[in-house]
This record gives sequence, C-alpha cells and structure tokens, in this order.
Amino acid sequence: MNSQLSKLSKCIRFVTMSSLAASITAVPAVMAQESSENADSVEKIAVVGTRSAPRSVGESAVPVDIISEEEFRNQGSTDMVSMMQAAVPSFNVNEQPINDASTLVRPANLRGMASDHTLVLMNGKRRHRSSVITFLGGGLSDGAQGPDISVIPSIALKQVEVLRDGAAAQYGSDAIAGVINFALKDDSEGGSMEARYGSYYEGDGDMMMISGNIGLPFTSEGFLNLSYEYRESDDTSRSVQRDDAAGLIAGGNTNVADPAQIWGNPEVSGDIKFVFNGGLELNNTDSAYFFGNYAEREVDGGFYFRNPHTRGGVYDGGTDADGNQLLLVADVTGDMSGNCPTDIIVGANVLDNPRYQSEVANNPDCFAFNELFPGGFTPRFGGKIQDASIVVGTKGEFGDEINYDISAYVGMNEVDFAIRNTINPSLGPDTPTSFKPGRYIQSEQSFNIDLNKSFDVGLEEPLFLAGGIEYRNESYESIAGDAKSYEVGPYAAQGFGIGSNGFPGLNAKFQGKESRNSVALYLDSETYLTEDFMVGAAIRFEDFSDFGNTTKGKLSARWQMTEDWALRGAVATGFKAPTIGQSNVRNVTTAFAPGGLQDQATLPPTDPIAQQKGATPLTPEESTSFSFGLVGQLDNGLFITMDYYNIELEDRLTTTSALALSDADIAALVANGVTDASSFSSVKFFTNDFTTTTQGVDLVANYTMEMLGGDTVFSLAYSWTETEVDSVKATNVNTGAVREISPDQIDNIAADERVNINAARIEMIEDNLPGTRYSLTANHTNGDWRIMARMNYFGSIYEDHLDSGGDLDIYLGSEITVDLELGYTVNDSLSFVLGAKNAFDEYPDENTQWDTEVAGAQYPVTSPIGINGGFYYVRAMYNF
Repeated sequence: MNSQLSKLSKCIRFVTMSSLAASITAVPAVMAQESSENADSVEKIAVVGTRSAPRSVGESAVPVDIISEEEFRNQGSTDMVSMMQAAVPSFNVNEQPINDASTLVRPANLRGMASDHTLVLMNGKRRHRSSVITFLGGGLSDGAQGPDISVIPSIALKQVEVLRDGAAAQYGSDAIAGVINFALKDDSEGGSMEARYGSYYEGDGDMMMISGNIGLPFTSEGFLNLSYEYRESDDTSRSVQRDDAAGLIAGGNTNVADPAQIWGNPEVSGDIKFVFNGGLELNNTDSAYFFGNYAEREVDGGFYFRNPHTRGGVYDGGTDADGNQLLLVADVTGDMSGNCPTDIIVGANVLDNPRYQSEVANNPDCFAFNELFPGGFTPRFGGKIQDASIVVGTKGEFGDEINYDISAYVGMNEVDFAIRNTINPSLGPDTPTSFKPGRYIQSEQSFNIDLNKSFDVGLEEPLFLAGGIEYRNESYESIAGDAKSYEVGPYAAQGFGIGSNGFPGLNAKFQGKESRNSVALYLDSETYLTEDFMVGAAIRFEDFSDFGNTTKGKLSARWQMTEDWALRGAVATGFKAPTIGQSNVRNVTTAFAPGGLQDQATLPPTDPIAQQKGATPLTPEESTSFSFGLVGQLDNGLFITMDYYNIELEDRLTTTSALALSDADIAALVANGVTDASSFSSVKFFTNDFTTTTQGVDLVANYTMEMLGGDTVFSLAYSWTETEVDSVKATNVNTGAVREISPDQIDNIAADERVNINAARIEMIEDNLPGTRYSLTANHTNGDWRIMARMNYFGSIYEDHLDSGGDLDIYLGSEITVDLELGYTVNDSLSFVLGAKNAFDEYPDENTQWDTEVAGAQYPVTSPIGINGGFYYVRAMYNF
C-alpha cells in the first residue's frame, strides 16, 4: 500500500474546519506581495480563525498571514517547507544533511514549537500526518510526527492562510502553535505553465522543475482545477576530509574517498506532485466539492563514514595489552577450524600488514571486511515517500437559514526506507550491500458534520453560532524489512554486528498495525456587542479511544479603538494528543556484547516490558496560551500589526535513554507470561517528560508608494521568540516515583534517579532556533519590469554538534542574506525571471570543531541560513 490523502474542503466560504471554532486575536502577518496595481484594490480574505463570514486580515479576530501564489513564486526555493520559511517570519526549518528519517521529511517549526504543534489544513480540512517520526529533530522536534507539507505544489495554491495563534479549541489536536490552511485554486478556465532551473554557486545541487495548472468546466455548473509538478534536485557537498580518513590516506590507503563523508542536501529524484480540486452547484443553495492529491519522491542522502580500522562490529577487533588496535577477522570454515588470527595490529594501514595479506586476504578460511570495503564505507540512506488523499463533501443551506457542511476524507502517507553501500556484518562475505529495512504507513479517515446559523439577539450584529461533530480513525502500520536487513547471521557469535549497518531492518516479529478512533463535539460563537467591539468563544470536547477525553476552550475579542487602530487578544487552552505512531512505535536494534547477543528495543509505553521499567500510557501535551496585539490601517496606506504571545506547554513528549533490564526484571516478566522478555537487554519508550514556556512578538508592516516612475510595495516581517524549559521529570529507578526539578538541578539528582533530557538538549530546545528573525522586502514594478530585493536577518543560535551531548558546543553569530529577483513581462501570457537566493553567497561561521573532530562538517549543520551558499535560478511562466 502506498499513498493516500489529506483533508481539506474547498470552495467553502466560512465554515470549513473539522473541529471547533472561535474567533480570536488577530495579527495579519506577511501579506502577499502583489503588483502595485492590485496592492491597493485587492482585500485579502481568510477563512481560518472564524466560522463566521470570512473576514479581511485587518478585521480578523486572529493573527492571520495571507500568502498569495505570487509571493510563493517570487523566491528561489521550490519545496513548500523552504517557501513557507521565506514567507512567514515565525516559521523556521533547518537543513537535515545527515539525520536519519529527518532527511526525508524535514521538521518545521511555527512560533518556536515542535513540527507537530501546528495543524495543517487543505481547503479547511485537516490533513493527515507523515509516517516519519522524527527521532532526531534538532532537540525541539525530537519525537515529533507532523504532516509532510512538501507534497503540495505551489502552483496549485490560490493562497496560504497562516493562523498564528493557539487554536486547539477551534480545530482540535495539534493546533497549539497555530494553523496553516492551503487554499487550492478553483478557476474553471485558463491556466499556467512554469519551467525553472537553478544551481548553487558552487556548481552542485542542480534543480530542474516543471509545473502546470489548468482550470476546466465540470458540466455547466461546476469546475475542475488540476495542478502538476515534477522536480529533480542533485545533492550537494560542503564537507572537508575527516581527520581519521586523512590519516588513512597518509598511511597509504588509496581506497578512502575524499571526502569520506558528505554533508549536504540529499538527492531528490522522481518528485511528482498532483492535486485536483472540483466543485459542482447542485441547486441554488447546495453544492458538492471534492479535492485531493497524490505525490511521490525518492530521497538519497549521506551517512557517517565507517572507518576500516575502528568501526565496531565490522572492523574493530579490540586492542591488545599494549593498546594497539586489532582487526576483527571471521573464521568462515563453519567448524571454526580456520585458526584465523585475532591479533593483527592494523597500524597506519592494515592493508600493508604482511600478516593481513597472507593470513586473511589470501586465506580462504578467514575473512575481514577490508576485503570487501578496503577503504571503509559510507552508507547512503533514504527511501521512497508516497502520499495521497481525497476529500468529498457537500455544503449548503437547510431550512430556516441553517448552513451545513458534511464531508469525509481518507489520507495516507508511506515511507519505504532504503540503505545502500552498507552491510549486515553478521552475514560475513555473503552480505548484500543494499537493503530495504522497512516501511511505515500513516493512515487517517474522518467524517465531519458542521452547522451554523445567525440569530438576531438585538445586538449590533447577529449572534453567530456554529457547532459540529467529527469522527476520526487513525492507524500506524510497521512493515518488516527484507530478511537480510535484520537477520542474525552466522558470524554474530564472532563479534560481528547484526542488521543493515546504519539503519537495522525492522524484524518481522515486530511488524503490525495499531489504530485508534476519536469523536469530537464543538460549539463556536461570535458577535459584536457594539459596533466596535467583537467577542468570540469556543469550546471543544474530544474523546480518544486510547487515552480518554479532554475539553478545551478559547475566548477572544477585538476592539476598534479609532478609525485606524484596533486592539485584539485571546486566551485559550489547548492540547496535542500523542500520535498513534508515538504510542505504538516499535523498533529493535541487535548488538553483540561480551555477554552475548543483546536486543535494544524501542517499545510502546503500554508494552509490559516498558511498564516494568516505569512506562505509563501517554497523555496529551497540555497548553495554556494568551496573546494580545495592535492593528493599524492608516489612511496613507501603511498597514501594521504587532502581537505578543505566551504559550506554556506541559507534559511534552520525548524518548527515554536506554534502560537496562536486570535478570530479576526478565524473570518477573516471563513469570507473568511475557515470554519474549528474555531476548531484550534494554528498552526505550516515549514519555511525557518536561514543561516549557514560549513567548514572542510578531511585527508585520506593509506600505505601498509611487517611486522611480513605478510602484513599490515595502513589507517588513519581524519575529522574536524565546523558549525556556521550566522543569523536567526525575524518576526513581527503584520505586518509579516521579518529581519535577528545574533544569539546573539535573547534575545534582540522587544516585537512584534518572532524567531523560540532558543539559545540551535543553539548550537546543531553547536556543537552536534564532531568537530574532526578520525580513525586509521591496517589490518594485515599472511597466513590464519588476525588481524584488529582500534582506533576511537571522539571530544567533546554539548547536549541539553531532548530538554529542554538549561535548562539541557551537555558538553561531547572527547572519544576513539577500535575495534578488528581476522579472520581465513579454506580453499578457509570457514572462521571465532571473533571481538569486542568498545572492551574496553567505555561509555560516566555519565549524571550529572540524579540525579536531572526525565528522568532516565544514559548517554547523543546523545553521538557519543553510550550509550551501548562494543559489541562482531562472524561470519562464506562460499563462493562458
């Protein structure tokens, strides 16, 4: 199985969101940059944040950014995640050069929260999440499982609406940081085509993309809008030679690659995206709608170098009494009659050791992996991602002016991992060098009924009431890898590692499918108490089959103080339910130790073995947030908003460290019927582990003026964000008792206590994203010419380099990049653009650790400006 869908209702004006609703405090942020002839005449309308009639972003009771299709096109990035970062100041994403599954689906962050703290909609309907759980997410998103928005082609979008306010009481789980709604084009005629090519200044990372959109009539009463995108992107390399690899070459090993390890963007191939959106008028009051998507891509990225002298379980034979490194040699005779050496000293180059040549390389009874990979090896890790969704629904009006929207959706996301240029060491000379280590499938289905009606209660405007019910079913399926990716081969007992090296396959006995369902009820209201004072309230009850129910609420208000200025504010409670993947993910890595084979398992917290070590069922992450802001719409054309927000999040999810199972633990479990406990030596599991407070300020300003014979639109988008870890949980390993401690107490806990989050990860959560970020854009149009210039500022960050636990601290200073674009319109149909992202080829400060550390990363890999430097591109657009 593969792919499936999302949920997003389409041409629906006011009610669309599958959960609950209420209006809230607003701050229109990054306004779409348009040509000057449209900037003054087009009013930007959003449906997120309210179930009442759609409002302009200036009149909205919630902070909403409206990003037009044109703004997405006016930048060098082509994947949706990077496009969002350029358009929304509080939306951040890092490159993921070598980071396991995060390389396939990059986690993105809104308002300093994790990637799964933002709810993603399409046409107002909840979109399914990715099947990738981000075990390595730069600290902030560790363990997160958010949607994959990179499967959405920009050419399919009419606009993107970003609600930057806690909205779980309106739309349900995940909307702690906000909501992003991708609104699809609904034209019934015309279309466009685009071709784009780009490359980094270094001469690598070539990117080619073609896309198209067409609007068609769907009978005489409807429309069908189709969009397509195809993209290929080569990998990049910003590496220096590792110290150990350089030493091997100096020692005479000419088989070592230079560089031995690649830090850079992965290769993306076969990146296909297809979106359809349709609607049909049934009568004067009712209509039907349907939309969905299909996408697939293959990703192939770098991994860590395996040293041909010291890689454990492959080449490492331990050390002798004098501390000399020895070579791991296998006896392949079957009856251990080969008398293979165990004392060969590798020296500077084991290939030059006469004993290696005579007793191993030329001895059919003995084998070392230097014969297969004499220069070591560097696996390539990636996989194929497929995503599909479909939504069908009808909306209209019952009698007595009751509006309805009834919809159903199904969506799936699948990742099929792949790793090559590696081995299963326990299989010895018979090992394959490429593996399929397993597949994961996230599947979601939903049914929604939304109703709303206005009531005249004698106030300035009618009282708007909305209510509804939502049923959801989610499943997470783990499918075993090919047998040789996890097989315990005949050489495991001789000290060779088990499973595909770098990413062991999922064992068939641990594959399975887990599911849950939930039912939600919501009520939403909004009205004007006076002509200038609007209030809103929302409440939502949601019941989950796996952890119980929760009720959340929200209050909001907007006061038009003067003709030009308005105040707004909101207070809300919210939650994020543990995903079905987080509650049920299971993975096992097998290792060889002096005591024999050992299996280290990541288990569901409901598993009896995990419970033996103190695991308890996961509970929702709970948030309390408030915000207030100022909106100004001045007669001179200046539009400005400024909003402060504060989000306290309790019981945040993380994974434990490896917890050893004692003989007594195993005996007790076996006695209770857990017969497979005897195969595990240690376990890990998800747990609700710490509390944070995130606060910030978003400032947005837009101004249009005539200058230099044309019109210029100026836009400022500023974001300040600060996150603090307030407390972490310390667990008594003997009694299971839990107490909360402050982060500065971690190094002073009792000997019988443990914590699951170290000081380096706390600093990553607090400081790995820029505290201050802003962009200043000028878009000038003069006749057939258009010039755009954008300055981007990124504040300083901290990086725990290579997840070293604080051993390789890096503190990066602030960075500034500039984007430039020059466009020319040939005629009404054809136009060309030449542009550059990071036009002055800025790089982050060089990694001060790389000359003493062996990983070969020239730059800090989580730098907010990336590690690849400048990127130029050309575009051709044809409209019809």
